[in-house]
Amino acid sequence: MAEAQKSEDIGMKRGRVLAQLTPARQLDIIAKGLPILLKSADELMTAAEALDDHPRAAAILIGQATEELSKILILMDIVRCPPKARSGLVGQMFKWFYDHLPRLLYAEAQSWKPMTVDQLQEYLDNSRRSHDIEGFAGEFIMPNSTLFARENRLYADIVTHEDGEPIWSEPSDWMQATFGGKRTSIWYVAKALSDMGAFSRAGLDIVSQVWSSVDFIGDVECYALPRSLTQQMLERLHAAGLISQNAEQDQLRYLYNQWQVPMYRLDFKPIQVPLEDLRAAQEAALRSEIGDYWDY
Repeated sequence: MAEAQKSEDIGMKRGRVLAQLTPARQLDIIAKGLPILLKSADELMTAAEALDDHPRAAAILIGQATEELSKILILMDIVRCPPKARSGLVGQMFKWFYDHLPRLLYAEAQSWKPMTVDQLQEYLDNSRRSHDIEGFAGEFIMPNSTLFARENRLYADIVTHEDGEPIWSEPSDWMQATFGGKRTSIWYVAKALSDMGAFSRAGLDIVSQVWSSVDFIGDVECYALPRSLTQQMLERLHAAGLISQNAEQDQLRYLYNQWQVPMYRLDFKPIQVPLEDLRAAQEAALRSEIGDYWDY
């Protein structure tokens, strides 16, 4: 007799239930969700484009759209995962799906150029530290810059620094200044995948069959191999007649050059950095900047 459903099993943020489904059924559900996520991101981006006189509001919308697009790439990494490993990884990946930091790091990672999966994890480690030092000679200890930028766009808040003195932080439009535009590379990656037919149910079968032939872990290289798999994927999508009339040749560069290798084996948990380590890093940075003058 099936176990009775509980009230906490009803509602939103239930993506982890995919771990209980067959690989084929997982792709059924993902195929239905990908166009919904892309439409959501497009609506937010379009609204941001109408807000030239309100840069902070535009930045908030771009940030929300970016996280929707990251959810697309997390789902596509579930698809690219070898089916035998997928059931053990999909639950963790849906934690990323619902967590701000992994979603933001997925977006950042699209521009990284690692040589191997191990090096990609090293890049990720640098970006998931809870705190780091900033400023001249590391004079400031700051919280994770990716999360801080997100919170600072959304909220006015009371913050404290090393001296413990509370001060008000005023919201900013940091994302506008950083990206210099509203349609960012992660948007173009997701749109290219959609236009090339990868979001269709038949397209997801092709994506899975091509990419799951390699388990992206350890010293697997991150240039020639993924380019070869991308080419195989595109050739098969074309042969199946799945590529949209909206697709353009220029979109291929985003899939070859911006779509990061699968990250299903990586660790996205925040790294908690002790205060004493941060202060030691400050001392080292000061010595490096001041050099011989340190002993005077």
